[in-house]
Amino acid sequence: MNNGSGLLHIPKWLLMLAIAAMTVFYFAVPPAVGFMEPELARVVLFHLPCAFGCTVYVLLAAGFSLAYLVKKETIWEHRAAAASAVSLVLAIGTMTTGILFSKVQWGEWWHWDPKQTAFLIVLLLLAAYFMVRMAFDETVAKARAAAAYSVVTLLPVLFLIFVFPRLPGVSEKSLHPQDTVQSGKFSPEYKAGYLGLFALLLLFSTWLYRMHVKIAVLEEKDKFDDGNLETSDGSTPSSRVVRPVSLRE
Repeated sequence: MNNGSGLLHIPKWLLMLAIAAMTVFYFAVPPAVGFMEPELARVVLFHLPCAFGCTVYVLLAAGFSLAYLVKKETIWEHRAAAASAVSLVLAIGTMTTGILFSKVQWGEWWHWDPKQTAFLIVLLLLAAYFMVRMAFDETVAKARAAAAYSVVTLLPVLFLIFVFPRLPGVSEKSLHPQDTVQSGKFSPEYKAGYLGLFALLLLFSTWLYRMHVKIAVLEEKDKFDDGNLETSDGSTPSSRVVRPVSLRE
């Protein structure tokens, strides 16, 4: 099976050039109208891409986990763990920039706003995936438990992200702007900014995901090789190990 290594081959110089261009563009974007601190409102150019990217990798992690439960192939477990790790990193980025946005827009780092609180629960659910993995020593049990957790928590996570903040009783109490992206309230410069940064973030997060999968495959291969070393009586304990996937599988 392909672990995704052939999906993205972009020259590093081109990626660095794109990042530099977006950095310049970030500071060139005019202050956002309607914010208490218009100059600092540019934080949304990072906040939104992190939130979008987190959602993408949450869906991928659940899909890969389901594939592992069905196919019982370790490559899917590696992919699920990698996607879960990236989703957690992006969730932390979303929360961090959201807290900064709260300070800039509302004057306090934390308001217990319904949308803020809902995403805090999302962050904790994503982090708990790795707690589940740490609760098991046996490789197969760890993979199965983590995969089941990822699939089971998908609907609650999506509910907290997309449904709960928009419930009538909740949205009325929230300070957080509702449907800003969908209603087109951003200026063209801001729209181009967060879409451009989202594209760059996807490229960078895809690189992180691929590296995570490759490292997991190499670690599995190393354990397989060590397990097949000859014992003192000349035999090989091959019955105790499972053939790992290769980097090209």
